[in-house]
Amino acid sequence: MTENRTEKVVEARGRSFFNEPDAAGLMHRAFTRSLGFDRADMNRPLIGILNTYSEMNNCHAHFPELVEAVKRGVWQAGGFPLEFPTISLGEIYLTPTSMLWRNLAAMDTEEMIRGNPMDGVVVLCGCDKTTPAALMGAASADLPAILVSGGPMLNGHWRGQTLGACTDCRRLTAEFRAGNLSEEEFGEVEENLVRSRGHCMVMGTASTMNSLTEALGIALPGNGAIPAADSRRILLAEKAGRRIVAMAAEGLRPSRVLTRKAMENAITLLCALGGSTNAVVHLPALAGRLGFDLPLDLFDSISRRTPLLANVRPAGSFQMEDFFYAGGVPATMRQLLPLLHGGEPTVTGRTVSENVAQSNIVDTEVIASPDKPLKSEGGLAILRGNLAPEGAVIKHAAASPGLLQHRGRAIVFQGISDLQERIDDPALDVNPDDILVLQNAGPIGGPGMPEVGNLPIPKKLLKQGVRDMVRISDARMSGTAFGTIVLHVAPESAVGGPLSLARTGDVIELDVPGRRLELRVDQEELNRRRGEWQRPQPAYRRGYGRLFLDHVLQAPEGMDFDFLLGRDPVETMAQPKF
Repeated sequence: MTENRTEKVVEARGRSFFNEPDAAGLMHRAFTRSLGFDRADMNRPLIGILNTYSEMNNCHAHFPELVEAVKRGVWQAGGFPLEFPTISLGEIYLTPTSMLWRNLAAMDTEEMIRGNPMDGVVVLCGCDKTTPAALMGAASADLPAILVSGGPMLNGHWRGQTLGACTDCRRLTAEFRAGNLSEEEFGEVEENLVRSRGHCMVMGTASTMNSLTEALGIALPGNGAIPAADSRRILLAEKAGRRIVAMAAEGLRPSRVLTRKAMENAITLLCALGGSTNAVVHLPALAGRLGFDLPLDLFDSISRRTPLLANVRPAGSFQMEDFFYAGGVPATMRQLLPLLHGGEPTVTGRTVSENVAQSNIVDTEVIASPDKPLKSEGGLAILRGNLAPEGAVIKHAAASPGLLQHRGRAIVFQGISDLQERIDDPALDVNPDDILVLQNAGPIGGPGMPEVGNLPIPKKLLKQGVRDMVRISDARMSGTAFGTIVLHVAPESAVGGPLSLARTGDVIELDVPGRRLELRVDQEELNRRRGEWQRPQPAYRRGYGRLFLDHVLQAPEGMDFDFLLGRDPVETMAQPKF
């Protein structure tokens, strides 16, 4: 009975807005007529199109075209589409990090869905933080919703090399710093790296999170990998517009799709894709909105049982365009069905298993089968020890095998500015076996946990041919990055976590197979250091920055705000009476 009542409330939400009695209804209809719509339009299900377009988010440059495709689909299905904006988090433009505003974007998403009289919403997202923000906000508002991403870029090409943003940004910058590329060659890379609309074309955070929406069941099959420049991306948007009208009538809310089992499906796909470590922050944040936990150990246990299937950079050799042609996410998920909860519902109205039943691998060099996987376990591992008692993460699929068990001397940088000042100092006492350690780059210390965990190799070591070292921090790194890099060390330095006690010259031991991360310093000395430790001065004293510092949770909990946990489903629109 409750479910039927909810479905009727949701279905009537837009119509009740336009049919309010007296002056309220008159104003709603009269002002809507000024947009060029009449009562016949207003009697259709009202579908919101959440547009994160911005000229300061290059990944979303083509969203006006996608909006028009969604609108066509909504009209075709008998709905009434109205577009509205929310803030857009462009990874390239925002400083100090787009992650600082992910929660603000999630709040914007939730409140605009809640405050406007829509019956359902199509959310356009793409760049790294827009997708998790959309998921979090839509889950909390819990109105019928479907996600459409902008899709990945086409491959870049330069002098016979296939280029990927921004994996090759880092690789070729290292070669430039080492003196192996000229200014002219570096300029050519700039011209050839990003040649189409869309987000990064490797399995970075954007491609990872938009692929995971298929496993979560909140997006249509194909959402993860269809290239932005492919006409099938436009058709996907149109199809989503048609489908959301039916979802509004059915009352199919995110809470019925984004279940605990759906989250486990997403983690399984994450591990099989060799996806971004950022998902280990975003998925727990989404789970918190849905009212349950996703402990780090769950990521590790799923990774141990899941084979690595996607041969996609930075953990593999190919890119998202190739991955799509090879079968994409549906083909990968079909291979994973024995490890998935195949009966979970999705926004298509069909189950996970039904969505991928007809999908096949076209190129086994790009997508492997479970009987011949690229690696026997997934791309991620969770580490613990006295340096990370609440956990740390490493993408070992993109690390140097010879460094996965390593003992070395710590070279400690006390913050990002200290790192920038000293990393290329010729006088820096560092050798290839050392371990670079960055403190005070976590959620509070960063602030916002910026993507600086892939510390640059010191220039003097680059010139010696060194291309990887063990690096440890409480920061994040871009999903496009690679190397033997330990991230998300928790608790972070800025709240007094053990990482804050590390000193240059200490011995650190990394054991990825054993899942251990240890600071080899006796407890008495650590206690002495703790007594001397002082909390860093806060980065912000007012505004949103102050709100962030006062309420952000640690990385294992998803870095959401403590007051945003849980959901508050939209039920009715309370309209003032005049």
